[in-house]
Amino acid sequence: MLNEFKAFIARGNVLDLAVAVIIGAAFGKIVTSLTEDVIMPVIGWIFGGFDFSGYFVRLGDIPADFKGSATSYADLKAASVPMFGYGQFITVAVNFVILAFIIFLLVRLANKLIEKPAPAPAPKGPSEVDILKEIRDELKKQSEGKLG
Repeated sequence: MLNEFKAFIARGNVLDLAVAVIIGAAFGKIVTSLTEDVIMPVIGWIFGGFDFSGYFVRLGDIPADFKGSATSYADLKAASVPMFGYGQFITVAVNFVILAFIIFLLVRLANKLIEKPAPAPAPKGPSEVDILKEIRDELKKQSEGKLG
């Protein structure tokens, strides 16, 4: 069983998958930073300070020993206050769309680079008309040989 496991791990597909997962995780962090640190602040600036991550609806009471800001999503979340964080969801959705688009571009580029050249066309032989002419000529020769 150990030998089977070694053979399974040594297969190229498993190693490729492991590398892809590691690179994907690192790439996800880059896209998250791009979304949270670059794109969303620009969107907020365009819309006059609009910060998506700060939009939420509080669904429960704030604990009596709460020390943070009652308007801070992060503080309330740290205090385990039940909330509907639709602003954070919008941020994550934008993050997903960006990541999906970048992956689409990478796959598209890889497909173009890997694209196999079209197979060479088969050498052209005689057309149907040429073959029929040859048959006619051969039949003509055979009929002349029988008559003569």
